[in-house]
Amino acid sequence: MLEAADVTRAPRRTAPPTWLVVALACAGQFLVVLDVSVVNVALPSMRADLGMSAQGLQWVVNAYAIAFAGFMLLGGRAGDLYGRKRMFLVGLGVFTLASLAGGLAQQEWQLLAARAVQGLGAAVLAPSTLTILTAAVPEGAARARAIGTWTAVGAGGGAAGGLVGGLLVEALSWRWVLLINVPVGAVVLAGSVLWLAESRAGDRRRPDLPGAVLVTAGLATLAYGISQTEASGWTAAATVLPLLAGLALIGVFLVVESRTAAPLMPLGLLRARAVSSANVAMFLCGSAMFCMWYFMTLYAQNVLGYTPLEAGLALVPSSLAVILGSKLAPLLMRWFGPRTVAAGGTLVAVGGFGWQSTLSVEGAYLTSIMVPGILMMLGAGLAATPLAALATSGAEPGEAGLVSGLVNTSRTMGGSLGLAVLSTLAAARSGGSDTPAALTEGYALAFRTGAAVLAGGVVLMVVWLPRRGGVQS
Repeated sequence: MLEAADVTRAPRRTAPPTWLVVALACAGQFLVVLDVSVVNVALPSMRADLGMSAQGLQWVVNAYAIAFAGFMLLGGRAGDLYGRKRMFLVGLGVFTLASLAGGLAQQEWQLLAARAVQGLGAAVLAPSTLTILTAAVPEGAARARAIGTWTAVGAGGGAAGGLVGGLLVEALSWRWVLLINVPVGAVVLAGSVLWLAESRAGDRRRPDLPGAVLVTAGLATLAYGISQTEASGWTAAATVLPLLAGLALIGVFLVVESRTAAPLMPLGLLRARAVSSANVAMFLCGSAMFCMWYFMTLYAQNVLGYTPLEAGLALVPSSLAVILGSKLAPLLMRWFGPRTVAAGGTLVAVGGFGWQSTLSVEGAYLTSIMVPGILMMLGAGLAATPLAALATSGAEPGEAGLVSGLVNTSRTMGGSLGLAVLSTLAAARSGGSDTPAALTEGYALAFRTGAAVLAGGVVLMVVWLPRRGGVQS
């Protein structure tokens, strides 16, 4: 169990209110998740201003996602060893400075480098947001509510990306989708220095640097191979070679971890049913739900003719639905248990994906975007909170940062893989045509496939997830 009393803290004269700790942690998580999606509507403006190539434009998104996912485990372990507050401040500082550099970039390579460093800062920051929160709030109903808030804010950050990006691009310029992080990050940094208490695991083991290098290189190489599938296909050398290399690196990582005295990822941790099952379920949910915003935005703009701002506004009800689901989940968990809520929420999302797969060229907003979008994101909000709660309840105090990193890594890597696969399927069904009819067929197939993946996730949750929290083998 994650008990606040089981971690060491630096003495403080006055303990800050719990709500303030939760607010600071959630603000950090919001920035991390927002930047996964906020740049999407700004890509055409970036390309025109900096003269970027099509491949370079793709890496504006991929550089952030790959660095974010690849360094997540190291970020979680660093928080356990060196202090969650310290790593929160380091990660947020790196993220804020990289945002400034990206917003001021004058050449393509400068923007891509800044996005990669942003992802590195996010990887250090994100695990600390959840462990700071769970260390400050006792386990039980209060922690479930706090995790629900954290999930809602994170989900809201991803959901708000399109709207925020559209507003900033149309009112100011593409640079402000990055520069907006600077004043917000500075305020959160100042508040965190003043009010967050330090916490860390009781031991002072040296970090497993070989393991960190191997898993980071493996995940980054895999993610690169996945990103190549849309442009080159699954059988091209540009795709196959990095995928094989990434799998090989991860295989070596597992061998090293099994023989290291103080491993980055103790393999025995995965024998805890709550940890392993919740992370696999999070991976499957992320692989479909992460793609919802991408395809809905493309459908609204490329088929229905919405502007970027109109597309962002069209998804506001979905954004509110994911927040509502995240806030309802703790209440429902007390009545029905986390497994039932996770499976039920995913089933609601299956209905939304199935409905969305019936989209048409002449689709009406109410039936082709709003209602199915609400169902998809309401289900996502209901499912994420119990899965995160189950995963963290299955960890010992010294492994809290690692499990938090695993939760975020599972969701991010699932989203990267899912987006690559579904984009490839959609492009194949469209047959290279950019007519509204052809694009609609491709998007419909992507949503049908997402519904099938989530249906499989429901079965997995019912069979594998523990009925209640706690460590179960």
